[in-house]
Amino acid sequence: MPAPGPAPRRLLVFGAIALLAVVLGTLLLVRADAGLSTRRAIVAGVPLTEVRQAGPGGERRPGVVIAHGFAGSARLMRSLADSVARHGAVAVLLDFAGHGANPSRLPGAGRDDERARAVLSHDLDVALAWLRSRPGVDGDQLVLIGHSMGAGAVTRYAVAHPEIARTVAVSLPDAGEVPAGWAGNLTLVVGGLEFPDFRRAAEEVARGGPPGTRERVVAPGTEHISVLFAPRTHDAVVAALPGRPGGPAPAPLIRPAAAALLLLGLGLGFVPLADLLPRRRPVTAAGPRSSAGRPASAPGGPPSRPSSWLAVALPAVGLGAALTAPLPTARLPLAVGGHVAVFLLLTGALLAGGHLLFRPGRPPAGDTAGPWRTAVVAVVLLGYAALAVALPLHLGFTSAAPVGSRWWLLPLVALCCLVFLLGAELAAEGRGGRYAAIGGIAAAVLAGAAVSGLAPGFVLLVVPLFAALVAWQAAWAGVVRRRGAPWWLPAAVGTVLLAWPVATTLPLA
Repeated sequence: MPAPGPAPRRLLVFGAIALLAVVLGTLLLVRADAGLSTRRAIVAGVPLTEVRQAGPGGERRPGVVIAHGFAGSARLMRSLADSVARHGAVAVLLDFAGHGANPSRLPGAGRDDERARAVLSHDLDVALAWLRSRPGVDGDQLVLIGHSMGAGAVTRYAVAHPEIARTVAVSLPDAGEVPAGWAGNLTLVVGGLEFPDFRRAAEEVARGGPPGTRERVVAPGTEHISVLFAPRTHDAVVAALPGRPGGPAPAPLIRPAAAALLLLGLGLGFVPLADLLPRRRPVTAAGPRSSAGRPASAPGGPPSRPSSWLAVALPAVGLGAALTAPLPTARLPLAVGGHVAVFLLLTGALLAGGHLLFRPGRPPAGDTAGPWRTAVVAVVLLGYAALAVALPLHLGFTSAAPVGSRWWLLPLVALCCLVFLLGAELAAEGRGGRYAAIGGIAAAVLAGAAVSGLAPGFVLLVVPLFAALVAWQAAWAGVVRRRGAPWWLPAAVGTVLLAWPVATTLPLA
């Protein structure tokens, strides 16, 4: 039996690393749940998750409600609930309206108005009432913890409800949430790399309280999201529990590390799976390559100039951002996501139009061998792409399961992403580096639009995720392209990676 060649050997290596990463990630998730009891309920339409130490109940325990921020979910805050529960308290996580598993819509999502504040306060009322009813919870020892939008919500709630023993505000957006002279116990946590307004708010509020009622904690080296997983943040949360019960040192990175390993494993697992595609003879935009790797001939039309793709991409992306700004994108009931989806739709159309204007044609598709096998494998790859992005996000980071309106928003957002990626594939003429660069340009222009006011400010929170997903789908596109797959398949697979997180994690408005 002949020894496996370089390609099969490489696929075996990818498969082995992928399997190892998935196994390690699964073991970490099991470890994160060890010794804890989890119970889920929906009360008055609000999804709630209780986390406490497993085993028979003993003395009454402090109760803690943990509230997420804008575009977050209960699952994003689960590491904080783990730390609280392992130190003897009972934690309840909630999904605010429009977030996570809550199919209700948040009025004015993305804007701080009275309607939204009333809904957030109602959801906190529901969570606290359920917490008080749970066995073993001491209703006189209640703590509220919130992040960003949730920090403002729990702070306002604590100001109006003096029975709250202590409040922990992580990344409080506005110092105005705390009235002058309020004597409630408040811990303020802020990341060392957060936006200046968040750091300024924490400093101002910390100075304004009576002696001994305010504490300001800085988690060094963290920004607006990573502050949730900083050991310093978890230490501050544990210290705020009434009685400061003992327990193991917090381990906030277990769940995100598990999710990262699952993402890595499932991402690498795509490589051997793509090998199921019928092998084709790859053809580049400059024509088939000779055995020496040089272009052999140009398949129809004049050869493109090296800079022609950039001359199409830059104006298309910039004009896409400019055209999106005045459109009523907020009518799409997906806060921030509506703007991003329309931007991608317009930009993709402009990319395709610009390419057809300056260089008619499309990226070559290789030969046409095995069309039925290609179609079947394409369906498998699309399903695998959904699993690879949704499962790790849902288990280790945030809620990624469609609920309510998200079921029809998902295909709509996917259509917008597909148009963008098809336009990028055309403009890049099947060249991987150009394709990735167009995605990077789109991410940079989105960030610039948010800073300049052409896009909602909250778009800045989406840009890092968008950039990471663009890089991921560009890598997968290269794998598929090297197989000589049809020109539309890299874009189709990438569409799932881009559209699923956007449609399932951004708030319903």
